[in-house]
Amino acid sequence: MHHFASHPFFKQLLSLHLPHEDFAVAGSGPLFARGLIDKLGDVDVIARRGAWKIAVEHGCPSPAPYYAVQMVELFDKNVQILDGWFPTIWNVDDLIDGADLIDSVRFVSLEVVRRTKETMGRPGDIVHLQVIDKYLSRGLK
Repeated sequence: MHHFASHPFFKQLLSLHLPHEDFAVAGSGPLFARGLIDKLGDVDVIARRGAWKIAVEHGCPSPAPYYAVQMVELFDKNVQILDGWFPTIWNVDDLIDGADLIDSVRFVSLEVVRRTKETMGRPGDIVHLQVIDKYLSRGLK
């Protein structure tokens, strides 16, 4: 299994020194961190308080393409930091506080990833749903 922190996008994210208690990796990042997928298009990060403050110091927030949240895109869009994640479903604090810790980095739970992918329903999301279901069916978290 690869180690997520050696991936260039994660190196870029970690170089920001965001306070660990104020962000969590979402999108496909939790799958990558568990070795369930080999490639990443970008790293999606949910941020609050101190982490969001640092993100805004590094880039200008703009409306995210889905739902009414703000996004800061950094490192040629490799790292996308958002102040919300499907706000009609989840609260940022709940997502970050309920995230799984992998090597001191928070990753939203696979249940959150699963529901996100189900909601989006793009071709890549369908593939990722199959990967998640296979993994969860083995009793892993």
